[in-house]
Amino acid sequence: VPAEPLAPPEVKEGSGFPLDFGDIRGQAAGKRCARIAAAGWHHLLLIGPPGSGKTMMAERIPYIMPPMSREEQMEVTKIYSAAGRLKPGSGLISARPFRRPHHSVSDKVLIGGGLVPGPGEMSLAHDGVLFLDEFAEFSRPALEALRQPLELGTVFIHRLRGSSTFPAKPLVVAAMNPCRCGWYGDPSGRCTCSQGAVQAYLSRISGPLLDRIDIITEVPSLHFDELRSTTVPESSAVVKQRVETARAIQRERFKGTSCRCNANMQTPELRRFCELDETGALLMQQAFESLGLTARSYDRIRRVARTIADLAGSESILPEHLSEAIQYRTHQLIQN
Repeated sequence: VPAEPLAPPEVKEGSGFPLDFGDIRGQAAGKRCARIAAAGWHHLLLIGPPGSGKTMMAERIPYIMPPMSREEQMEVTKIYSAAGRLKPGSGLISARPFRRPHHSVSDKVLIGGGLVPGPGEMSLAHDGVLFLDEFAEFSRPALEALRQPLELGTVFIHRLRGSSTFPAKPLVVAAMNPCRCGWYGDPSGRCTCSQGAVQAYLSRISGPLLDRIDIITEVPSLHFDELRSTTVPESSAVVKQRVETARAIQRERFKGTSCRCNANMQTPELRRFCELDETGALLMQQAFESLGLTARSYDRIRRVARTIADLAGSESILPEHLSEAIQYRTHQLIQN
């Protein structure tokens, strides 16, 4: 009797929005950045005082991402199998991972390692979200170890017993306070840090690492009126629809290439899809010279601008799209 092929295991999609953006009051700018990050897979850094909603925002980002493709499900399932974290008979992983390592973890836990090389948090969050809360409290070796995976999307681990390569393309969402006490710049005047202490705290994040983060935005403390507002914020269902529309544009744009989204664009795609008109080129030149941008940040600004244009349904990158992308590179953290 000829053998019949087995049917693939049933993949069950997550239902509903257990964590909804509609729960977050105010913070329109922060939620806007979360939407851009999810739509183009742009790494995001949220800076604000305690209780401003940074963690709430990060926890809700997986729910506005498009469903995982079969290829993505297989990639993530292989990683969890290699890490020994896959339960027998569990089938393919269909929900995007959300990993939240504590800031005390070592670089080996974050990136991967061990006597027998195994995947770390960066790989376990592949095709999902890696949330790095208390970003400035991570050790310098752990933070600097992020640089290569953020650039290449791959982790290389070399040991005497052998070498291993793991995919590592999570959406990195980081959150941090603006200073050690958490209240620098807050209108309440509660900050007790000296200017030198603030500079020392911010300098824990190196320039090369910041250069690999696409969007940096402030999440300020809420006013009482915002907490009491009866205006209903946009739900995750509405936000997800916008993100999926932008992703559909990108799938069509990159059909036949290895690109999945705007953040993956390399030089040929940037030249083809991120061309700037004369006004945009002049604006970019002014920003490049006044902000001291690098070639890497110049390309990242254009990728983010392309996503903003996709969310607006625009075929071209207009000056307003470019201006918004540039403003995400003007935070004091970068200028120090």
